[in-house]
Amino acid sequence: MRAVVTGGAGFIGSNLVDALVERGDEVLVVDDFSTGKREYLNAAAGLLEHDVREPFTVEADVVFHLAAQADVQTSMKRPAFDAAVNVVGTVNALEAAPGAQVIFASSGGAGYGECSEPADESYPFLPLSPYGIAKKCGEEYLAGWNRIHGSSHVALRFGNVYGPRQDAGLEGGVVAIFLERMARGDETVIYGDGGQSRDFVYVGDVVRALLAAVGRSGGPYNVGTGEDTTVAQLHAACAAVAGSTAPPRLEAARLGDVVRSVLDVSLIGRELGWQAEVPLDEGLHRTWSWMQEHGAA
Repeated sequence: MRAVVTGGAGFIGSNLVDALVERGDEVLVVDDFSTGKREYLNAAAGLLEHDVREPFTVEADVVFHLAAQADVQTSMKRPAFDAAVNVVGTVNALEAAPGAQVIFASSGGAGYGECSEPADESYPFLPLSPYGIAKKCGEEYLAGWNRIHGSSHVALRFGNVYGPRQDAGLEGGVVAIFLERMARGDETVIYGDGGQSRDFVYVGDVVRALLAAVGRSGGPYNVGTGEDTTVAQLHAACAAVAGSTAPPRLEAARLGDVVRSVLDVSLIGRELGWQAEVPLDEGLHRTWSWMQEHGAA
């Protein structure tokens, strides 16, 4: 398979590229390294250094569109920039390889807004940030292309993804932020009272979901665990892994942050045969081990 991965030097993208290369696929990474890292590039993959805000052309059977402005608070402060990357960038990915399937990384966590119960794919999409709005726009473009061109593009709505290579510089990378600060002995911060909850899904499981969507149609599909964990519980779990006993400092909740986000993942289980396999504690141990191995902890 000829696979193109936009954002292939980033957190999720580089993990996906490694899996594609291991399968024996021909892989091209499209990345401008604004957030991706050259050291995460797989040596067996080709590279097109490019900003997805500008049109590009590639040859591919499938385009995994993971390049994104992925920070909610940045989207609140710079909504036009967020739209340029996440909306225009998605249109450019759809146009890059006519005839190729596009698999789009959307967001359940930022898209649904407040979830009074595990949100299935029919749950109202009421984002509380420009980031979530832009992801919804991307989904609409995919659905529109499918209607207009008879294509089989698929959107996957990720929960809060964590794991090796996550960037602690982005507020969504709360696991990486907690573990890195604990490793250094620095103070950790929780915004709000710690009772806000998220559906944390391990990056290896997300990679399997992306691969499961190849050659399929339908969706959008939620990609999560179906279980929510409070930020206070996550902090305690990270502290247990890192051997930290210091309590977090609580600060005021931030505009754009939802209180509860949890996904119903039964549809992707029924139609694509996928379910999350890595429990949170195991995923945190894997992440901590990677950080120690690579000098990040």
